[in-house]
Amino acid sequence: MRTTHTATIAGLAGLLLGVLADETRAGETETPFPARVSANHHYLLDQNGKPFFYLGDTAWELFHRLGRDDAELYLRDRARKGFTVIQAVVLAEHGGLDVRTPAGELPLVDKDPARPVEAYFRHVDAIVDQADKLGLVIGMLPTWGSWWHDGKGIFTPETARAYGEFLGRRYKSKPIVWILGGDRPIDNDRHQQIIRAMAAGLKAGDGGRHLMTFHPPGGRGSSDWFQGEDWLAFNMIQSGHGYNRPNFDRIAADQARKPTKPCQDGEPGYEDHPADFNPKNGYLDDYETRKHAYWALFAGACGHTYGCHDVWQFFAPGRAPITAARTPWKKAIDLPGAGQMRHLRALMESRPFLERIPDQGLLASDPGKGGDHIQACRAADGSYAFIYSASGRPFTVRLDRLKGNPPRATWYNPRDGSSSRIEVFAPAGIREFHPPTSGKGCDWVLVLDDDARHFARPGGSIASDHGS
Repeated sequence: MRTTHTATIAGLAGLLLGVLADETRAGETETPFPARVSANHHYLLDQNGKPFFYLGDTAWELFHRLGRDDAELYLRDRARKGFTVIQAVVLAEHGGLDVRTPAGELPLVDKDPARPVEAYFRHVDAIVDQADKLGLVIGMLPTWGSWWHDGKGIFTPETARAYGEFLGRRYKSKPIVWILGGDRPIDNDRHQQIIRAMAAGLKAGDGGRHLMTFHPPGGRGSSDWFQGEDWLAFNMIQSGHGYNRPNFDRIAADQARKPTKPCQDGEPGYEDHPADFNPKNGYLDDYETRKHAYWALFAGACGHTYGCHDVWQFFAPGRAPITAARTPWKKAIDLPGAGQMRHLRALMESRPFLERIPDQGLLASDPGKGGDHIQACRAADGSYAFIYSASGRPFTVRLDRLKGNPPRATWYNPRDGSSSRIEVFAPAGIREFHPPTSGKGCDWVLVLDDDARHFARPGGSIASDHGS
């Protein structure tokens, strides 16, 4: 067995040399990608030291199921909608090692991670390059968790390191975030060894140029196993696919861990996903995707990942649906939740991003439970605050925690990115605010600003020129 692995790893080394000689990958990317952690250890910075807002979309089966034309159609749409990261898996779960791509390629010879098929990886290269041209980062999962965790696992620590180094060298100059894991827990020492070895291989391959995280199973977080590991640059949780999951609690818990690391919800409830995996419970909609996004970010997350159940699997006529998918992906890319994420990004980037801290102490009233939960954050210096009322429920604010007497107040509509100024007659003290509408689907953000800072009025949206 050791002789076989030595031979295949030697063959892998030959592929590495070929990659290094390929001049088409020699240039440095212009696309901003998360390259370091901020000085306060809560946010991500790009390669130029500027704040990077991680707005992800889940496209797990992208490399495996789409040809290049369809991949470009999908990527252009996500660039137009303001996404910054596309999460996709190299060795995908659903038939990824046995079913060929539209061009007829398998990823590995005999399911051996030390024997990658060059034609398949040139297909991956083409999609990574297209994303780069559109200003998108690929959140690249080297493998779904089933291939290292389950009984059909194909990895050893030795092959995991070699495979990681292969990927690291191949995509060293590309805008990448490495996402290890893939929806599986760490159950034993062997799992730990495989993930650590893969992380070491990636770092050896790309020279530590790209950040790494770990995608956990539902209800768990990467910090459960790897908080103290140097390779883990930021944490991911998976709050999962149900109504009103309190992801803000888990984000707050991760913020309190030591050493301090950025964190985000890497898999909240997907739009058009059956709640708790049962269609009888109804399907999650754009309102659910907005709630979990604003809750997580106002609780201190460094970014957020949106997902659509039909899009991650690229469901299409003639393809068996996974977990009751019901909308063809070319239609589902235009479900409202995806388009509304641009308004989230526009708001977050409209104020000093690195100054944002969670602060439920702004609320003098009960923050509420379930779908009525209210989440608050502010600038560390008190120059602005965002308060999210998920159901339009009134709330009371301690204005004396902010600058301005009184601060300038605006209602921001997460559904369309519009805003409207309101008068605040009370001086610094306690003031009750009533959102313009209330009830299910009537979520609002109160924006409070210090007039002396002359912040732009929140509103509009982010749209990438690359995607037009």
